[in-house]
Amino acid sequence: MTLRQRPGSLPPLTAAQRLRQAANLINGSTVLGVAVAVAARTRLSSGPRGLILAAGYRWRLPFARAFTLGNVVLCRGPAHDLLSLPALLGHEERHCTQYAWCLGVPFIPLYLAAAGWSVLRTGNPGTANIFERHAGLAAGGYPSGESLASRGWS
Repeated sequence: MTLRQRPGSLPPLTAAQRLRQAANLINGSTVLGVAVAVAARTRLSSGPRGLILAAGYRWRLPFARAFTLGNVVLCRGPAHDLLSLPALLGHEERHCTQYAWCLGVPFIPLYLAAAGWSVLRTGNPGTANIFERHAGLAAGGYPSGESLASRGWS
C-alpha cells in the first residue's frame, strides 16, 4: 500500500493538472480516495497527469470497472490494465476535474442524483447523467445517448 513511482518516468504536470491536484487535496476528495483505497487494501501507485492509481479494488460497490474519488482512480484489475486503456483513464481523469469544480465531496451526492435521474430516463446510470456525458459515455462503457436525442431528451 505504498505509493510508488519510478524517478523520471512521468512527464511534469501542466499548470491545470497541478491546480486540479491541489484543489482535490484541499477539498478533501483525494484524502477520501486514499482512505478508501487503503481500507480496500488496494495497491497505490503514481499515475499520469497527477493521478493516483489504486489497483485491485475488490469491494462490491460501485459496480464499475474503475471509479474516481478526487485524484484517486480505483480499478478492479492491475494498474497496467488501466494504463493500457487510455480512453477509460481519460474518462476517469475528467471525473477528477469534476470533483475540483464541485468543490470535492459534494460531487458525490450530485453524481448520485444525476445517476438516479439517468436510471429513471434511460434505465442505466450513465446515459443521461450529465457527469458521465461530459466525461465521455463510450469511454466510460455507457450506451450512447443517440436514442435520447431521437426522443428529444438530449
